[in-house]
Amino acid sequence: MTHALPDDPAVDKKDMALRAQRFRMLEDIAEELSSRDVSFPTCFDAALMIRDALRDPGVSLRRVAGLIGMEPLVLAKVLRVANSAALNPSGRAITDIETAVTRIGVEATRTIAISTAMDQLLRSKGLLCFGELPKALWLHTLRTAATARVIAGRLTRVNREEAMMAGLVHDLGAFYMLYRATQYEELRIRPDSVKHLIAQWHESIGESLMHALGLPETIIQATREHEQSRPLERGLKTLEDVVYVANALAGGTAGWLFGSEAPTGAPVPLDEEQLASLADDIEAEYQSLLGALS
Repeated sequence: MTHALPDDPAVDKKDMALRAQRFRMLEDIAEELSSRDVSFPTCFDAALMIRDALRDPGVSLRRVAGLIGMEPLVLAKVLRVANSAALNPSGRAITDIETAVTRIGVEATRTIAISTAMDQLLRSKGLLCFGELPKALWLHTLRTAATARVIAGRLTRVNREEAMMAGLVHDLGAFYMLYRATQYEELRIRPDSVKHLIAQWHESIGESLMHALGLPETIIQATREHEQSRPLERGLKTLEDVVYVANALAGGTAGWLFGSEAPTGAPVPLDEEQLASLADDIEAEYQSLLGALS
């Protein structure tokens, strides 16, 4: 058996193809986001549960809101409709799930959720090449949302439901990039390259994606650059602060993307005693979110 040397033309050709497809993916993403009509799978299990549960004509508003809150893309699309000019002429942003569902109506919300979930199910097969990575991202999303809700309620004046919603959508860009990467052969067979691409680009692409999906500006502002270290000498004051800390405590990108169990290194304005006092509530909230889909 012969092994390719570093200067082997075959190696150079593969590297060139990989670089070309990475660049092509970023170009295609920019073009698709400009159309403002985006759909992609996030978590197969969540999409399947939403589809099955919402087929029940007697499903309650609380159950609908709970299920939608577990699936970032469905949530984003429901928020987009609830904040449309036709349904929200006042222009005051709707940022909590139950208000959004009440504004749209259970029937219309069910239709949006089922159609989105069905579309996701059709697209999910392509994610198999990334193994457990999509589910790891989904679980990180739920833990971030749970942490954000607890921190907002316990330590700040930030609305805890809005904090949870921001946590649920903060990594939409990563979900979207995973799906887009499945459409390029060189990226499918070299998933480690995709990981580094996501780490580098998911925040900026996520911000553009949220604009394309029509999410409220407060949510977009709160989730942009959530991986970037920042000084928080004044403590936690804003929704943006809460999302940043929640993401860090949930492991950040290093956790779900690279499997690191080490702390992110991001500065968090909470001492060990405060973290210990929050731990049980965060875990309970996280298990509650998981339980909504069981």
